[in-house]
Amino acid sequence: MLGVVMGRRTRNDAPSLLDVVALLKDLPAHGLARGQVGTAVEQLDDKAWLVEFSDDEGRAYAVAPCQEANLLVLHYVPEAA
Repeated sequence: MLGVVMGRRTRNDAPSLLDVVALLKDLPAHGLARGQVGTAVEQLDDKAWLVEFSDDEGRAYAVAPCQEANLLVLHYVPEAA
């Protein structure tokens, strides 16, 4: 039921606002490594997002523009492969 309410998406979808994403590529200029997890906070254009990276206490330690191709949307509910 929740999938119907929230709208079902495929695994290959682009990020949406406030999606949790993981980096697929290092961003050394921002001190970020592949695999770090952040939140998509603003769509900059059709291929880039502004992503906020926070610690376990919720304090932001980096905000960086990220190419959509370098982001993986993380899912917390089961989805069919």
